[in-house]
Amino acid sequence: MTDEVKYEVETVKTLRGTERSAISRREQDGWELVSQDTGTLLTTLTFRRPKKPVPRLLIVAGAGVAVVLVAAIAIGAALEDPDNNTAVEAGPAATGAANGTTAASQSPSPAQAEPSEAVPVTSRAPAATVLTTKNSPDLAKLLKADPCGIENVDFAAEYAGRTISFNGSIRDKASFSDDTTRFDLLIGPGNKGPKTTIGPNLKYEDVNVRDLNLTGDPIPSAVGEGDRFRFVATVGEFNVVQCVFRLQPVSTQLR
Repeated sequence: MTDEVKYEVETVKTLRGTERSAISRREQDGWELVSQDTGTLLTTLTFRRPKKPVPRLLIVAGAGVAVVLVAAIAIGAALEDPDNNTAVEAGPAATGAANGTTAASQSPSPAQAEPSEAVPVTSRAPAATVLTTKNSPDLAKLLKADPCGIENVDFAAEYAGRTISFNGSIRDKASFSDDTTRFDLLIGPGNKGPKTTIGPNLKYEDVNVRDLNLTGDPIPSAVGEGDRFRFVATVGEFNVVQCVFRLQPVSTQLR
């Protein structure tokens, strides 16, 4: 009997007008476009591709042994999932036992069970957690992204209002002519200040020294180009025309 084809699913967002290139890149990796939902700024693309086949369980000693083996695996799965909220299929579970893994490790993950972003839901930090490069693969990816890259759009759409924390430096400081106590700060990831060449254009707009909530030993009385800080900020919007990612300062610790 022919087995039913099983698929893995991926959902991505791309700027309107760039759908063709996004689809082409994923088709080269074997993905098939399933649906396309066009919004005002972003288009959501859903892809699927067949999962890699799993070798069948070798029959070692007739049907009787196979029945006992499947029953044992089912019991193991029940112990791993006492609330019995996860359905475990006999085929993958039996194969997992033959390969020396538990039935729980073969259970479908949320990323496999339904459409998801490029980073599975299970890998994202809880909503109340401050995002860092250690607990958020998406933030780590953003801090290495092209200033106008789609990673900026994806991150702004997914994490607007969330708090992030990262090591960075001031690339540029622009004071206002009518109020020299207020300024715009252009921030780059890393330590290179004005020489930063990698990462997004992170920006604090119309702030003063007090807004930055500076900390450190000693606490600086002013900030300037090249200064290095541990920035904690709230995620704002990404301007796709200017390629500027706006943030709101929470705290700024001297490094």
